[in-house]
Amino acid sequence: MSYLKINSHRLKSCKKKGLLFLIFLFLHYSTSSFAAQESPVLKSMEKELSRCFSSLSQEKPAPLYFLSYEITDIDRTTLSASYGAIKSEDQDRSRFLDVDVRVGTPQLDNTHEIRGEFDFSRYFQEPVRISLEDDEGAIRERLWLETERRFKEAQERYTKILTNKAVKVAEEDTSRDFSAEKPQVFLGDKAQLKLDLLAWKEKLKKFSQAFKKNPEVYRSFVSLDLQSVNKYLVNSEKTKIEQGNNYIRLSLHCVTKAEDGMDLYRYEVFDVDKMEDLPSDEKINQSIQVLIDELLALRKAPLVEPYTGPAILMNRASGVFFHEIFGHRVEGHRQKSEMEGQTFTKKVGQKILPDFISVYDDPSLGQYNKTFLRGYYEYDDEGVKSQKVTVVKNGVLENFLMYRSPIKNFPQSNGHGRREPAHPCVARQGNLMVISDKTVSYPRLRELLIEECKKQGKPYGLIFKDIAGGYTSTQRYGAQTFKVIPLFVYRVYTDGRPDEVVRGVDIVGTPLTSFSKIILTGDDYAVFNGTCGAESGMVPVSAVSPSILVSEIEVEKKFKQQDRPPILPPPAHQ
Repeated sequence: MSYLKINSHRLKSCKKKGLLFLIFLFLHYSTSSFAAQESPVLKSMEKELSRCFSSLSQEKPAPLYFLSYEITDIDRTTLSASYGAIKSEDQDRSRFLDVDVRVGTPQLDNTHEIRGEFDFSRYFQEPVRISLEDDEGAIRERLWLETERRFKEAQERYTKILTNKAVKVAEEDTSRDFSAEKPQVFLGDKAQLKLDLLAWKEKLKKFSQAFKKNPEVYRSFVSLDLQSVNKYLVNSEKTKIEQGNNYIRLSLHCVTKAEDGMDLYRYEVFDVDKMEDLPSDEKINQSIQVLIDELLALRKAPLVEPYTGPAILMNRASGVFFHEIFGHRVEGHRQKSEMEGQTFTKKVGQKILPDFISVYDDPSLGQYNKTFLRGYYEYDDEGVKSQKVTVVKNGVLENFLMYRSPIKNFPQSNGHGRREPAHPCVARQGNLMVISDKTVSYPRLRELLIEECKKQGKPYGLIFKDIAGGYTSTQRYGAQTFKVIPLFVYRVYTDGRPDEVVRGVDIVGTPLTSFSKIILTGDDYAVFNGTCGAESGMVPVSAVSPSILVSEIEVEKKFKQQDRPPILPPPAHQ
């Protein structure tokens, strides 16, 4: 602190000319140090982009006005063990190329929606592999070929768009197709992981052996998945980005079958970005035993009939719930597309959640309460800095998650353009955070559940401990509903009987109705880490939420398989 104070005083006493010289000197050396770190991959990309853009920007009838290259380098190691033996081992490294070409003008270009049809070719492309070696010639050759192909496709699609606009009714949202953003330069550290392969093989074998003791556990495995993902991005606006992320996932899985044929499973995953942050062997073994106990309880549990009534979604389950039924509906492109249901498009400034709930998405957060967040990134896949976006404040809708496709009243990106290689960027969630100003302890939340059941004359309520995921339909041509898949559910009786594990239910409903049923939340925030699939492919995400009490939730019967359980016991239990 004293050092800063001293330097502040000295700067104030400098003459203007000397101060300017110091600033120039700092910027000069800062820029030089950045340039010294630039990788051969990025240099090759810059050279070919400059060559292609200078030529194709002069082409007719629709000149190229924007060009972007992104190379995603994925170094992955996976190990899996079952019944005390290694089941699979795989090590793979791949580089994928994405070329984004825009012809026409930012007001109207080749990415504009063609109304009346779904362009499968735009969303389902074959991944383009590129040289693993930092060979300039090989990299530039592949960039050139892919740029040529994409440019010709863009010209053809742009012609279709002009025709489509001429024969269709006027669009509701006439925003530009592309936003102007400041160029960014970021050269981050390279992501890389080291694994003691032999030691971890032995660990996984020992962990998987624990499931073998129970004859009703028909299938089980333990897996370790390590990914180092390094991304290189350049565009014609002079943006250049190098960034890397490590993803480590330890997974525990076990499966059984009930006497009526229903497949049942439990799993637990641990997500970190450093090997030393993985849980201890003792904690892993404890988790395995909990999974086994819960799986056996599910096997004996009664089926639940369709039900509407009070329920608690526990913290991680609540995070998945909000991700599915809320998060996807505030992604920017869904407000603009004529095919979308546009649930919240015209509700900015209106109350859509209880006034004690706020929601924001912040991909710039690497941790929450010392827990790794899988949805973290420095810059999105369009080279825009990640940033916190307050979507809902005190129940009122304020914002949307945006990429570089403007919508009415929201002309800029807020760093949420994301994709899996071989997919176009769209707005996606990163770290969705549900924050409440009206909380109680979890035991008190459970008491209030019972009180709400008594008030409604219901004999029991439901507690959803864990949710696998789900899916939601947001487009107009189908039912704009959601389905969430619970894994472990309790029935809580109002007459004081012990809680009862039940099975065979899925949560269903519509978002606006579901949000209106939230009564209160717990103070027990927890993190759900997962991978989300949508138009732009599979991307890592996180959700943070407390447990929530709802006055009404609807469940329907889950699909049930018809095969009988195994006739013979496992060999070890003959």
